[in-house]
Amino acid sequence: MSPKRPRYSSVKGWTIPLILGAIAISMVLIACGSSDQPDQAGGASSGSSASSQQPASGSSSGGASTGSSASSQQPASGSSGGGESMPVAMNTSKYAALKGDIEIDGSSTVFPITEAVAEEFGKLTEGNVRVTVGVSGTGGGFKKFCNGETQISDASRPIKASEVQLCEEAGLEYIEIPVAIDGLTVIVNKDNTWAQCMTVEELNTMWAPEAEDVITRWDQVRPGWPSDEMEMYAPGVDSGTFDYFTETIGGESGASRGDFTASEDDNLIIQGVSGGKNGVGYLGYSYYVENAGKLNAVEIDGGAGCIAPTDVAINNGTYAPLSRPLFIYVRKDAAGTPHIAEFVRYFLGKEGQALAAEVGYIPYPQPVYDLALAKFENGTTGTAFGGENPMHGPVEEVLANSQ
Repeated sequence: MSPKRPRYSSVKGWTIPLILGAIAISMVLIACGSSDQPDQAGGASSGSSASSQQPASGSSSGGASTGSSASSQQPASGSSGGGESMPVAMNTSKYAALKGDIEIDGSSTVFPITEAVAEEFGKLTEGNVRVTVGVSGTGGGFKKFCNGETQISDASRPIKASEVQLCEEAGLEYIEIPVAIDGLTVIVNKDNTWAQCMTVEELNTMWAPEAEDVITRWDQVRPGWPSDEMEMYAPGVDSGTFDYFTETIGGESGASRGDFTASEDDNLIIQGVSGGKNGVGYLGYSYYVENAGKLNAVEIDGGAGCIAPTDVAINNGTYAPLSRPLFIYVRKDAAGTPHIAEFVRYFLGKEGQALAAEVGYIPYPQPVYDLALAKFENGTTGTAFGGENPMHGPVEEVLANSQ
């Protein structure tokens, strides 16, 4: 009787099916394993998950309550369909470690720039830096600033001598930083077909203190214009725009007729002028740009012919005499705080410049920002543009001579 052969040694029976089955199972396992791997491009894999929060509103005094704080949050991990934990990209930039609050108040004209910068900066810090931006006018902002209530003050004009004294009495030092250029814009209703260009003298006739209750009709400003009553709107007395306009047009800061509708809120001025055919007023250039569809900008003749407010004319100085620098003032004792220092650097950097342009203002040439940043980093305090003895000349020249 022949001995039995082991089954595994036979080329017949189950040997071949077992081999083929093992191969098939291996191929399935390989296929499943490869499907679990992330797609790669150029050898680098990436993934992120984030949820953003919109900026919260804050309040400022005077009823013009507007605030801005921005934050974004990223979860530490997420879940995949198979229940496995997936890593999330974290913010490892220099902003991630920053924490703290920044209180800002002041000019309604500078507000759109500061609000935009605050929102984007808040996102970069993952919500760990909260920036609140209030609007109480340039003058109201300096009162809070010199009283120690804010770390940064927005200003649409240089600091006055009286405000310099107020800060000195409080023992508060500050760094003066120009951030953009604005063209103060005279606006009229869209249906106004006559006041297309005005001279500085005509603007003074319209807005001078002695015009109150006397110059009330258009034909009193220029013969041949309608005899209709003007409906006049302008910023209030705490506004840097009011100060700049009255000083530039009338020769004395604050010298103005009083029989007009005043508001620190530029949106109310826009509503008033756009609401009636005889409406007329003035405000910052960006507010006109935002509402150009329902307002007309008056060209200004400063002695060289009628010039409309445009980006180019404001930047090159031909829109005269209503082009002006805009500022932020930073408390010296706060400037060394990491989150405030980085905020100012961001404001003066490429990002801040782009945001200024985005909201309707004119960024300076790069050398101005370089000089402004050097002044901040060096901690140079005091005013070169304001006070009792302001320096005159182009902004770049003044900054270079005041380092």
